[in-house]
Amino acid sequence: MKLSNQAMGTLMMTLQKCLMEQSDITEILKTLDFDLNENEELVVENPPTLKFGNDTKDEAPMPREDDLFGNA
Repeated sequence: MKLSNQAMGTLMMTLQKCLMEQSDITEILKTLDFDLNENEELVVENPPTLKFGNDTKDEAPMPREDDLFGNA
């Protein structure tokens, strides 16, 4: 049994979503429902959604140096 392109994309987008939101990937992975397609490849029945918006335009996209090393 192998991953379909759709399942592979779902896993990659889930990883990206968790990296962007700095959240735990295992919580999303636990909710995914898998099924087999006609080629006996895994597909995801309920892929997560990614939302892009302007709400975070004032926030730094990456941690600042002070966040990593303190205010020394």
